[in-house]
Amino acid sequence: MAKAFLEITLQHLDDAAKKVDLDPNCYVLMRQPERELTVAVPVRRDDGHVEVFTGYRVQHSSSRGPCKGGVRYHPDVTLDEVKALAMLMTWKCAVVNIPYGGSKGAVRCDPTKMSLRELVRLTRRYTVMIMPIIGRQKDIPAPDVGTSEDTMGWMMDTVSMFQGQTVLDMVTGKPVSLGGSLGRRDATGRGVMISTLELLKRFKRSLSTTTVAVQGFGNVGSVAADLLAEKGCKVVAVSDVTGAYYNPKGLDIKEMIEHANKHTFKLIEGYKSEGTSSISNEELLNLDVDVLLPCALERQIVERNVADVKAKFIVEGANGPVSGDAEKILREKGTIVVPDILANSGGVIVSYFEWVQDIQVFFWDLDQINYHLKRLMVGAFNDVWELAQKEKVDMRMAAYMIAIKRVANAIHQRRIFP
Repeated sequence: MAKAFLEITLQHLDDAAKKVDLDPNCYVLMRQPERELTVAVPVRRDDGHVEVFTGYRVQHSSSRGPCKGGVRYHPDVTLDEVKALAMLMTWKCAVVNIPYGGSKGAVRCDPTKMSLRELVRLTRRYTVMIMPIIGRQKDIPAPDVGTSEDTMGWMMDTVSMFQGQTVLDMVTGKPVSLGGSLGRRDATGRGVMISTLELLKRFKRSLSTTTVAVQGFGNVGSVAADLLAEKGCKVVAVSDVTGAYYNPKGLDIKEMIEHANKHTFKLIEGYKSEGTSSISNEELLNLDVDVLLPCALERQIVERNVADVKAKFIVEGANGPVSGDAEKILREKGTIVVPDILANSGGVIVSYFEWVQDIQVFFWDLDQINYHLKRLMVGAFNDVWELAQKEKVDMRMAAYMIAIKRVANAIHQRRIFP
């Protein structure tokens, strides 16, 4: 699966490169990461035995600025997956025009089966192992699947101990009390909401009659669902790894968030409400709704199940949730897909704001952050939409064309060293 994900990501690059007549010299640079680091992460478990986990940090491109990307803790993560995600981060930063390149990090572990003490030890050792290649002007980590603001706080503290001073700007997504930004936790989900509203606006759709299904109820999915419900949309289904819940009259999203917050792992398992029934994750993907938000993991809509997908609009909250073969079928059906590198870029935008605030040691209020997030998201959406209409291509192709042109321009202006 991870290999296929990398192949799909490379195929998107190949297709867009032909469309923009990309310089072959830029093309060969873009197809592979600048740097790949694989590390051993030994951790003393609470029972005294030592277990060695495998960690990664991949830097795809620094042509437009320092690399930027999350750290993922997941038992199935592979180097190919991390390479694909690092490349996606390059395009994501470029399409919203912030001065970063792309990177990604991961440790192959199951954080749900580790104690807090073990997770702290894992994070500190992983940080030390990748420390030679990360830093404010090199590569700035952030939270991702299986990690959190606490993880970022531990990473920041580890680097600070080695440098003998507090280094706020070496990671983003930290707790606000440790130099984190207001609005960072909700940023990716808020960006998904903004992208969804912009799409509906193009089709003159009434929010009050728009039905939404959300796959994944973590930071991204729960925030997007909550904000869309606040805007008047009817969120009829949500899911996480434990299953899905459906109510044709609309779910009480705030109540579901409260329920999840009481669970050890923030899951909606066991939720009950009048008129709400349990369905499978597969059934959620097949619901007859206006908007489907896949906000879980990659490759959720594939050739095997795409024929049953009935949503008119798909907004990718996760990275790579729609496979290449599935997207071709969706295109033939007339389904509009807002691609991940645009739709879920809210997180990296506010990470950029956090980095700027940390460097200046001057922090913004939430209204400023949300205003500038919306400004950048709407501007990027407009750029992608207008190019898609002009070139008669889908939104993913348009987003890749914009991103690749911007990276290529940076490469040309800097030239190849030496």
